[in-house]
Amino acid sequence: MNKPQPLDHTREQITSLDNDLLALLARRRELSLDVARSKEVDVRPIRDTIREKELLSRLVKQGREQGLDAHYVISLYQSIIEDSVLNQQAYLHGRANPETQQQQYCIAYLGARGSYSYLAASRYCDRRQVEMQDLGCQSFDEIVEAVESGHADYGFLPIENTSSGSINEVYDVLQHTSLAIVGETTIEVGHCLLANSGSSINDIKTVYAHPQPISQCSRYLSQHSEFKLEYCSSSAEAMEMVCNANDNSVAAIGSAEGGALYQLEAVETGLANQKVNQSRFIVVARKAVEVPSQLPAKCTLIMATGQKPGALVEALLVLKARNLNMSKLESRPIPGTPWEEMFYLDIDANLSSEPMQAALKELERTTRFIKVLGCYPCETVKPTQLSNSQLMIEPNTSKTTAVTTPTNHKQQRFSKQYKNEPTQVICGQLNLGNGNLGAIAQVQLPLDLQQFEQMAKELKESGFQAVVIQGLSQQSDLISSIDKFKHALSQFNLVCILAIEHETDLSMAIQFADVVMLAGNLMYNQAILSQLGSLLVPVILERNAMASVDDLLNAAEEVLSQGNQQLILCESGVTTLNNSGKPSLDLAALVELKAMSHLPVVVNPSYAIDADQLATFAKAIKQLKGDGVMMNLSAIDTTAPAHPDELIKVVLGNLYH
Repeated sequence: MNKPQPLDHTREQITSLDNDLLALLARRRELSLDVARSKEVDVRPIRDTIREKELLSRLVKQGREQGLDAHYVISLYQSIIEDSVLNQQAYLHGRANPETQQQQYCIAYLGARGSYSYLAASRYCDRRQVEMQDLGCQSFDEIVEAVESGHADYGFLPIENTSSGSINEVYDVLQHTSLAIVGETTIEVGHCLLANSGSSINDIKTVYAHPQPISQCSRYLSQHSEFKLEYCSSSAEAMEMVCNANDNSVAAIGSAEGGALYQLEAVETGLANQKVNQSRFIVVARKAVEVPSQLPAKCTLIMATGQKPGALVEALLVLKARNLNMSKLESRPIPGTPWEEMFYLDIDANLSSEPMQAALKELERTTRFIKVLGCYPCETVKPTQLSNSQLMIEPNTSKTTAVTTPTNHKQQRFSKQYKNEPTQVICGQLNLGNGNLGAIAQVQLPLDLQQFEQMAKELKESGFQAVVIQGLSQQSDLISSIDKFKHALSQFNLVCILAIEHETDLSMAIQFADVVMLAGNLMYNQAILSQLGSLLVPVILERNAMASVDDLLNAAEEVLSQGNQQLILCESGVTTLNNSGKPSLDLAALVELKAMSHLPVVVNPSYAIDADQLATFAKAIKQLKGDGVMMNLSAIDTTAPAHPDELIKVVLGNLYH
């Protein structure tokens, strides 16, 4: 065996490659600005999604030829594309507003250097290649006052967080200012427990933090009841308190990047309740800005409706009539007028567009107060996704003629008489219903983390969008394991579905699942059905092996009646007199369900069909208008005559082709 080269030499080669990669990325960024200059002349949309998909498809193919998996290539280039889009937007927006082109911005933000507001402002300025003169403030009112008085050019206000929701104090401030919203930016919020060098988790007795991070890390903090919490006006103040204390028993919640400014080290990371934890900031200035027509724009406005039934609905129908998408609706009390509210709306439209202008004129007639707070470029860059065809699997999501619906069940929420259009359930990459097909894998615990991570990667590569985890009661150290399993799935953009097979599984599923699945054996449990109906996450309802179609639909009605409209039905087979121990796949029920109900229906043939027949039945499920297939990997592994990976490829190929 050849002796490997010295480690130092290998590291030098890696460093040299990293330097080359950085230089190439910088050069690519320069070329993307040349693209923006061209679009400025031709006035073309900032994004060309067809070109992006062609690029990703080609790169995935080339990457595979060089041993790189598709997920790695797509994740890398989605980040590069996002950076390119945002840079082009910043360039074109600046060109449309020459008065904003300065060498330096004075930015007012909450807290001091190292706070999340400071990090957001820094990145905003870096993208525009301007120097930031920072002005830390102690309150949102102080930020607004600094901009209004001319002491700052811009103010940064945190408006919402994916974990803790809207920040009401900012909405209250916006009611009483003449400033205009001129931009937005979103940053990842990576909460860490920061302490002085040499501290360990066992040393910590007191934790300093802003109320928002405390709310966003409530699950972690509840596991450390020994911590004494001290509230601070900002994360920067919390970090400064720890730095000045020179005491190993104190810590702060903040970002690793901010902590480095105070010579603090991360004792623990990933404290947030949600693994994806982002904060959105709005940028306010004294003067409104123009947004070029080729940029995706957002309008924020406030309005007060008349005091009559249906007034808000009437106002929102004005937007619907002009095909305007409202991405956010928030209400806040009007000071001095009890029980009356001001509504804040984000609308995905350019203020200068004809639909938006027409909507505003109509709203001025139907509301008693309306004001546009600003129109600005939307910095939410939706990642370009490859179709299964471009990932070597091709779906056919063309719509077909609907099956004639029986006339019964007219008042039932599941029926087509109640809702004519098909229900579409979207959760992450999983998209079921209304012509969209999905593939869901089913795995059985117990599993160790390394096994699970490898399995998640292979399932993503195979074309699955979601994974059902069942057998929760079989897993040791369940809470920690499920948290890690969900994180592993999120790394590959796979939706985490937790199966409720016993009543004791319910609390775990509600706490961690992206989607909850109720196993067929609990389909008749009214208490659990009611609880699932009150959830805000999608629910998969599996048919009991002894249940009729009407029984399944009655259970669906119980869930829908409690408010949750994100319901998916699942056909897994029924017990008949002709077989023992093995159910029969009831494809006639699939036809009946699709004729009677607007709800999406997935089919799990794994228990009723031999593995070598799965591919044929996948094609049949698609032809009968099923909305997806669920596959139990354990059943495939034990009965498949061929290699399981090859079988899965054929099954999903038949589903999508």
